[in-house]
Amino acid sequence: MSATPVKARKARPKRSTILTIGMLAAAAYFLLPLLWLVIASTKTTGDLFSTFGLWFAGENNLFTNIGNTFTADDGAFGQWLGNSLLYAVASALGGTFLAALGGYGFAKYRFKGNRAMFMGVLGAMAVPSTALAIPTYLLFSQAGLTDTPWAIILPSMASHPFGLYFMRIYADSAVPDELIESGRIDGAGDFRIFFQVTGRLLTPAIATIMLFMLVQTWNNYFLPLIMLNDPSLYPVTVGLANWQGQAASSGGASGDYIPLVVTGSLISIFPLIVAFLFLQRYWTTGLVSGSVKQ
Repeated sequence: MSATPVKARKARPKRSTILTIGMLAAAAYFLLPLLWLVIASTKTTGDLFSTFGLWFAGENNLFTNIGNTFTADDGAFGQWLGNSLLYAVASALGGTFLAALGGYGFAKYRFKGNRAMFMGVLGAMAVPSTALAIPTYLLFSQAGLTDTPWAIILPSMASHPFGLYFMRIYADSAVPDELIESGRIDGAGDFRIFFQVTGRLLTPAIATIMLFMLVQTWNNYFLPLIMLNDPSLYPVTVGLANWQGQAASSGGASGDYIPLVVTGSLISIFPLIVAFLFLQRYWTTGLVSGSVKQ
């Protein structure tokens, strides 16, 4: 009678206690502030100072706080939210387009000064944006563009050297030279090759750069602070900071701004979540398309 072979048990991955503790600590570090923000948005001014920060008060005032946030100061928060949306979308679309063209050009075209110019881009990544804020203000002041939406959109479009660097690295590895040569043999021009032939392969990088630019422009505070004087042009970051300053300057009626700042901060997160969920599918689509041979 022959012995029946015993199936080898699948090796279970080893669990690291230290790694698990580290991951839980990292998750708590990122999620606890968000949890506090959600809970604090349900409280009144008195409850914010008299109850435990990570637990709800007796009464849920979330919808009341949301309504007060959108009606305070004649609906200023809604206008700030719209301004942020305009600045972020316009800057992300324009900046991503420029980064995609520039990075693709650096990766797939050989011209004199290619390497030196790309090294200049890498050097620009080391310059903090705050160091460029004052020269940018002086330049836009001379052009008469301060206190206009262009004072936020144009610098935000051109202040992302990382996008150009990332696209250059990605295009160099994701787009084969043979594919470009095939397009040229078929009579396609450079722009047609870029938009119709290689664009699908670059989709994950384009989506990544766009998300980075959306987040950075949406959260930008210092540039709008020095460029804008008209409160009707404020983005949500500067507007909420203005409310916070009024709440900190005195008590009484100004103290009512505290729940508005907290609730407004919570509301301002949701457009970024929607943008992430929308762009996430392009990562998957682009990666799958790029892995299939035509």
